[in-house]
Amino acid sequence: MSETLIIIDNKADWEPYYPSENVLTFEEYLDSCYADSSDTNAGKGIRLRIINLCRTNRYLSAGYYCSLLAEARGHGVIPSVRTLNDLGQRALYQLELNYMPVLLSKKPPPDTKDAQIQLHSFFGTTIDPQYSELARKLFELFPCPVLEITLGYDKGWKVDMLKIRNHSILDEDNETAFAKALDDFSRKVWRKKRSQKQYRYDLAILVDPDEKLPPSDKVALKRFIAAGKSLGIDCELITQRDYLRLSEYDGLFIRTTTSINHYTYRFAKRAEVEGLVVIDDPTSMLRCTNKIYLADLFRHNKVPSPRTELLHKGKPQQIEHLESIIEYPIVLKIPDGAFSVGVEKANNRQELQEIMERLFQKSTLLLAQEFLYTDFDWRIGILNNKPIYACRYYMVRNHWQIYQHGANKTDSGNFETLPTFEAPKAVLDAAIKATRPIGNGFYGVDIKEKDGVGYVIEVNDNPSIDSEVEDLYLGDELYNLIMSELLRRMELRRNRN
Repeated sequence: MSETLIIIDNKADWEPYYPSENVLTFEEYLDSCYADSSDTNAGKGIRLRIINLCRTNRYLSAGYYCSLLAEARGHGVIPSVRTLNDLGQRALYQLELNYMPVLLSKKPPPDTKDAQIQLHSFFGTTIDPQYSELARKLFELFPCPVLEITLGYDKGWKVDMLKIRNHSILDEDNETAFAKALDDFSRKVWRKKRSQKQYRYDLAILVDPDEKLPPSDKVALKRFIAAGKSLGIDCELITQRDYLRLSEYDGLFIRTTTSINHYTYRFAKRAEVEGLVVIDDPTSMLRCTNKIYLADLFRHNKVPSPRTELLHKGKPQQIEHLESIIEYPIVLKIPDGAFSVGVEKANNRQELQEIMERLFQKSTLLLAQEFLYTDFDWRIGILNNKPIYACRYYMVRNHWQIYQHGANKTDSGNFETLPTFEAPKAVLDAAIKATRPIGNGFYGVDIKEKDGVGYVIEVNDNPSIDSEVEDLYLGDELYNLIMSELLRRMELRRNRN
């Protein structure tokens, strides 16, 4: 359960809105018992959340100290000190805006040169619906109550400037929009838990309802929730829109496909900063989502893996070198592909050149690997450096991969789920050796077994757990194992604090 406080400079700033006992001046917040509220309320399960509406947030102002003290007191606060600092320096926030022009690509050019558009975002919402997605994305990056967004045009519309504004400058129409956004945000983000049963911990499970190939299907998600509740963990499915709710929870379990240039990484990073237990943790995501990193990691730690070479864009002579050390067919991969996307096979030089030209449009570096044909790939699930399940994923009929992506559908091969003790020792040893340098998270290790050796292909940081597939042997016990590990980590973190 959580309680929300709204901090303002003086009572007059709140006159246009309904009075509330949860509205305090900065002076009241500074001098009140809330300085010790983290300790006072810890046993009651109450978390304090602060909405900082002070008039100015410049460095060392009252608004700046409000956010700074809230963080020191262990209160969730919006805007955070990091947001204040980032939005205070144009060079800092511009680094985060690389993909924003995509959201504005359909907007027609202006009639005049040097045209600008200015709009306001209230807790990630805006009056003009054509900018709703832009406002929401900016709120994920820079969470603050009122954000002034200035758009400029230079061969396309782009975000030119961002400024934190105060609600006191708003006109009547914008005051109404702000009040509604504040009310919706407070109820949505920091609402009281509905469940009557008191659980020991709260766990957020991040999902994407629209994902075509999610790591867990709906039945598996229900079994995760049931396993959690049996252990005293209240599990709730959250989506990309719940970014600011993370501080409500004790842990985050990511069940949507991860990537570094993706909201899943921002969720993991924010959860880590908030002190949550996180699977997938951001370090594991960084290490697993890039195959180039894994190739060097395997080489350095002597993990058995297929012969691998790096290819660099703009070096045509590397083809001869590659052919001298790896025989055809040669497998080419982009560094951050998933579910066999960005993985192609060249049977000769012509195919090699064509594939390289195509894939180099996506990445400056590529991996070239020797082709090891097997009827199936082993997938070993590793949690906290221990194997918990074993699967054989068979290749699609008349295809060399376990996934085959077509124009309208994706085919996958058959599978076979086994107890870990039936997997070859060489395969289990290779899986453990591959994951130890990465961390102690939850990994799925893909391995090809040939001539008694387990060759590690890659390590996935959020492996699939689908009903009637990976859980086919252990059943509910697989979900209990994973939830028990999350429980163990949450208890360790609480005891340390």
